Amino acid sequence: MTSTPSRLSRRVWLAGALVLATGLTPAVAQERVLNLYSARHYQTDERLYGDFTKATGVRINRVDADDAGILARLQAEGSASPADVVLLVDAARLWRAEQDGLFQPVKSAVLEQRIPAQFRGADGGEGSRWFGFSTRARVLVYDPKRLKAEQVDAYEKLADPALKGLVCMRSGSHPYNLSLFGSVIEHLGAEKAEAWLRGLKDNLARDPKGGDTDQIRAVAAGECAVAVTNSYYYARLMRSGNPADKAVVDATRVVFPNQATWGTHVNISGGAVARHARNRDAAVQFLEYLASDSAQRYFADGNNEYPTVGGVATENPALTALGRFKAETVPVAKVGANTAQVQRMLDRVGLK
Repeated sequence: MTSTPSRLSRRVWLAGALVLATGLTPAVAQERVLNLYSARHYQTDERLYGDFTKATGVRINRVDADDAGILARLQAEGSASPADVVLLVDAARLWRAEQDGLFQPVKSAVLEQRIPAQFRGADGGEGSRWFGFSTRARVLVYDPKRLKAEQVDAYEKLADPALKGLVCMRSGSHPYNLSLFGSVIEHLGAEKAEAWLRGLKDNLARDPKGGDTDQIRAVAAGECAVAVTNSYYYARLMRSGNPADKAVVDATRVVFPNQATWGTHVNISGGAVARHARNRDAAVQFLEYLASDSAQRYFADGNNEYPTVGGVATENPALTALGRFKAETVPVAKVGANTAQVQRMLDRVGLK
């Protein structure tokens, strides 16, 4: 004769069956997880994520794609999206995602204290919807045998007829350049900015192609005499042990433009809590971690970027060698808001 199991024992049995069916142990089933959609495709970030897990016990599930791919995925997934945190590498993309309602506001005393307002999204009283955690300067790399530094010490000079056939750059529609051009609108006004873009296009040595590192190499190879690039690409070559990279650095020089006027344009890498985040507490904790001194140092020492938090000491020899510079103070949200206008200008002047 068998006895009838009690209601309690029946529940215990069902819980055990569920664990077996899912292949999870009770400890794993209760594990804290953060789902991260990241456009930061840098291997050096692995340690950054690992340190967060060690410090908090929160495991990171990561999906990698470029900025456009991540935003398209968030749009397609809608409320079913598993994303908790989104990391993007351009102010224009962060602004666009904010306008499309893909982020939720975050009210954090830590983030408001440590991240300057210039590098945060708009705050309507509920908190900002995104935060910048590192910057990269949009610099000019030139051939000292063909040009003097004073010929390329301002963005405006890229349109000078004296540079006819000497300029290299990646696609004008790439987010890095859209943000630079959006900044130029803030400083020159729309009419003068469009005239400048037309002059820049007329000075190109070849049709835009490749990435930023390709532009640096083109200067060293003599294809052009000056190129537009993000600072961390050049710093990466400076720290490389490859003799070919050393030869490129030896053959070129760097200028931080507009030091006598509005300052060098800086773009950001930033993060946000996804609109439908299921692990909101862990998501905010992760953003606050990215604003910590240790994470800020890692952006600089690991990936050659500049911290957005002031006063953080770094030990990157390439950044030290490049020296300190005056950065523009235009809020990056304004720069992002100008990019649709920039694209129309590019279409009119024929800059691809």
